[in-house]
Amino acid sequence: MQINQQHFFQRSNLQKSMLSIALLVSLTGCAEMTTRQKSAAVGAAVGGVAGAVLTNGSAFGTVGGAAIGGVIGHGIDNLKGK
Repeated sequence: MQINQQHFFQRSNLQKSMLSIALLVSLTGCAEMTTRQKSAAVGAAVGGVAGAVLTNGSAFGTVGGAAIGGVIGHGIDNLKGK
């Protein structure tokens, strides 16, 4: 039995994306978070999904995207405050 690698990675990326969306939805329920914390969390979730998609599910790409997204989300909140 031969596994179609492209189909396998597409399915894996879909599962990671759905997990990230579920995480994002659960984080939005945190009412006691400051807006800066919420912006950083949303940025990290979006960055993680983007990193996973752009690197075909690479762990390095996912973590890197989440880190960059968190920093950008934090920075956007700083810009809103000015």
